[in-house]
Parts: sequence; structure tokens; C-alpha cells
Amino acid sequence: MSTVNNEAGPFKALVDWLRDALREPEQFTLGYAAESSAFVRFNHGKVRQAGQVQQANVSFKLINDGRHADLQITLSGDTETDQQRLAEGLQQLRETLPLLPADPYLLLNHNHWHSDNVQAHPLPETEQAVAEITRAAEGLDLVGFYAAGPISRGFASSSGAFGWHQANSFNFDFSLFHENGQAVKASYAGHEWSSEGFARRFEQAREQLEFLGRPLRTLPPGEYRAYLAPAALEEIMGMLSWGGFSARAIASKQSPLQKFYAHEASLSPNVWLTEQVSGSLSPAFSDEGYPRDDLTLIAKGTANARLVNSRSAAEYGLGANGASSYEYPTALDMQGGQLEQKYILEQLGTGLYISNLWYLNYSDQPAARLTGMTRFATFWVENGQIQAPVSTMRFDDSVYSLLGSQLEALTRERELLLSASTYSQRATASMLLPGALVKRLTLTL
Repeated sequence: MSTVNNEAGPFKALVDWLRDALREPEQFTLGYAAESSAFVRFNHGKVRQAGQVQQANVSFKLINDGRHADLQITLSGDTETDQQRLAEGLQQLRETLPLLPADPYLLLNHNHWHSDNVQAHPLPETEQAVAEITRAAEGLDLVGFYAAGPISRGFASSSGAFGWHQANSFNFDFSLFHENGQAVKASYAGHEWSSEGFARRFEQAREQLEFLGRPLRTLPPGEYRAYLAPAALEEIMGMLSWGGFSARAIASKQSPLQKFYAHEASLSPNVWLTEQVSGSLSPAFSDEGYPRDDLTLIAKGTANARLVNSRSAAEYGLGANGASSYEYPTALDMQGGQLEQKYILEQLGTGLYISNLWYLNYSDQPAARLTGMTRFATFWVENGQIQAPVSTMRFDDSVYSLLGSQLEALTRERELLLSASTYSQRATASMLLPGALVKRLTLTL
């Protein structure tokens, strides 16, 4: 681990002040979150709104004799003002603590660890990205949202732990609308903007848009051979992530992957899934102060590690591994396969090409059975050729089928899909996923 980066200076100053202000036997944890983001909204292929957001806040926890209380403080950027806000927060928490009961599941990390990770990938000037987007969108009805800039996260504790993480990223989330009301939804995201990569991704969406002009095909319910593009697979993995890999959900028998972790069910041996913290946008430490390492969640189609936060560790006698309070993966990485992108339609032969899935939910959670809708550029393919867009359909199928018995191939190429969430602040979650060719997908409506 290297020394703390200069960008962390103002946060380090607050930490030093807090250490001096504490009285024995008080302890603290201090989390830091900041961003400097450019936001651009497009409509009809033109810029409709552009802005810049710069914000920073700290999450302050005071602990004394098993009791703890939390406070979030917005920072101004002025050292004196921010120390004054922290001082007021400290006083407020000191007055609150005696009113609270001791927490039986409080498990602090007393290790004196240091972590410093700065990913200084150069981002394009916003003007350059906007120029490339508007040029590509000429003559098209494009609706989209571009967000870019550095995101910083920090952590410090009275035990001497200190973590700093900064990563640059961009995410262009967009849809192309056909005059008949149909749409193609796509995204281009990453650490480094590539004009060639963007042009290739946009051209793929543009080609799909042309096929949407053909008459809609309505399919009868039944079982169909299908290709799930990375964005469609993201919806499935997103559903599984809610409790699927959570130690608490597994221990309390509420996980959709309960049978999987009990080794009563398995997936295809081609499925390898990792919480790939290293190199991701996600910090290598949790907001509770536990370092995070890469974790293999699924190895060769069988259950491996699970995500354990400190409360689950205390309650169920497990080892904490830096999972968030929700025990939700934030840097999922699925290993690719042998299917090359240029041969997808040929290998599919006759069946469904599914770009996106929508409105997913469980139809039978203990069986990991999902239901949802096809939406945005789902096509009927015959003999390796796209024939027609397909009317919106409902699917109902088990993950043990889609990624297990019926999984034929995964694509060699993978797509990085960043969370488009900007609620209160830009998210750092991501998934790196291949596409999946399945022998059978069940359509019910």
C-alpha cells in the first residue's frame, strides 16, 4: 500500500482534528464521499440540459461502551467551517449516546490498516464527448444522459485505519426511438473514453433501430432458443444480487440461492462469478472499516464465498469480509466464454435475440425462478438472420435453467455496465458481463 494521496488532504485534516477531540473511551469511524460530476441530458439528439455537481460529505459514527450513533455532515470545502460542523456533530452525538441501548451485534475492526488507490484514467473533456454524441445522433431521435467525473471515497477510525479511493468514470445511458414508438436502449461506460469504442457501440444500436421498422412479430407462449445480451443478463444478476450472496439471507433461509449454497442445486460449470474489487470503481474497504479483497462467489458453477458484513459476522459467528450493510455485490465480474460476438446470430440460428429485460421479480424465490418482460429491441431470428422485432412478452424461468442446464455458451467479449443511479450521489457499482446463449427460455404471455 502506498502513502495517502494528496487529494485526501482535507479529509485527513478532519480525521486528525477528531482524534484530538475524542475523550477516552470514545471511539469513532468517519466515512467520506465526494464527487465532481458533469451531467448532460439529451433529447431529440440535442443537448437540453448541462451542469456540474461538486459535493462532499462525511458519515460520522461515535461509539462509547457498546453504544453508537451516526450523523451525516455536508462539507463546505472550507477547513475551518467543516471542523466547526464536525465539532457540533460530535456534541450532538455525545448527547444522544446515553439515550441508546448497547448494540449486541456491533463488531468494530480494530486493525490498523492503510489503503490508497487512485485510478487517474484521463476522462475526455465534456465538450469532446458531447460533440461525438451529437454527431453520431444526427438525424436520430436520441434520448440520453451522460455523467462523468472523479468519485472519491474515504474511511478512517480511531483505531488508526485509513482508506482512500478515487476513480474516474463516465456513463452514457441512451435510447434511440423509431418513429413507430419502438426503441433501442443501450449504454457506453467505462474508465477511459474511446472514440472508436463509442462509435462501434452506437453503430450496433443504430443497426438494431433499423430492424425496429419492420412489422412486429407476435409469438405464441412456449419455449424458445434465446440469446441474452449483457444488459439482459445484468437484470438477472441484479435480481440475484438482492440477498442471493448475502450471508444474513442465507443464514436466515431467505436467499433466492438457498438451494445453491446448500449444494442442492448448481449452475453450468462455465459460470464463474467474482466480486472483483481490484481495478473496479468500488473502494477496497467498506463503510464499516473492513478491507475488501476479491471474492469468488461462484466457481465452476458451484457456490463458493458469500458476502459478510460485520453485523452478520457477529450474529452468525462468521468472518467479516467487507460487504456493505446490504451484503450486495458492487463489482460483479462474470467470466466470458468462447462464443465470439460476430458469430452470435449464426450460433443462435432460429430463436430470440433479447437486448434487455424489464420489471423482473421472483415467481418462485426458493427455486430462483424469475419472471419479467422483454423490452427494447427483442428480435426474432431465423437461420442466423434478424427477421422482425417481437412484441413485448413475459418470460418465467429459473436461474438454474438459464445459467445451468440450458446454458449453451457465453460470449468471449464482455460489456462493462455501470450503475446509472445518481440518487443523492453517483453510484460506484458495476458489472462486467458476457452475453449468454441458452437452449431454452420459457415465454408465458
